[in-house]
Amino acid sequence: MPDIAVYPGSFDPITNGHLDLIQRALKIFDRIIVAVATNAFKKSLFSIEERMEMCRVSLADYPTVSVDTFDGLLVKYATGQKARAILRGLRAVTDFEYEFQLAMMNRRLEPEIETVFLMTGLRWVFLSSSILKEAAVHGGDIAGMVPEIVFRKLREKFGLK
Repeated sequence: MPDIAVYPGSFDPITNGHLDLIQRALKIFDRIIVAVATNAFKKSLFSIEERMEMCRVSLADYPTVSVDTFDGLLVKYATGQKARAILRGLRAVTDFEYEFQLAMMNRRLEPEIETVFLMTGLRWVFLSSSILKEAAVHGGDIAGMVPEIVFRKLREKFGLK
């Protein structure tokens, strides 16, 4: 049975930091499911369909990575996908406390699913989707921080040339 990890997130939008984490996680897991969260309580810039499209296009060269969407309890989704792990990225110490709490709750709800933390690559430690969108809306040069499809979609969304 293949080792499957679920990499959840809003991916609003997917960044090169996310891609770096996925590439490194493929050295550990046979298959990764990028699980795009549909969170009714969170205001997203891109629709779920747009986020999934950007993920699919950005990950097209990785046959062992699939893109899916989920709503509800992550550990139930992971169990349904026969995953043995939830993959999470940590940028800085500030991420750790929140991620630790989530991991402990997930372990309490489903002890068979492990949470695996990977440190963000040093090149991307500053990058988050929120910071990226803030820079893009004000015309900042985000080239090289996101896949080409995301670069185009952000420019369209904000009416930039």
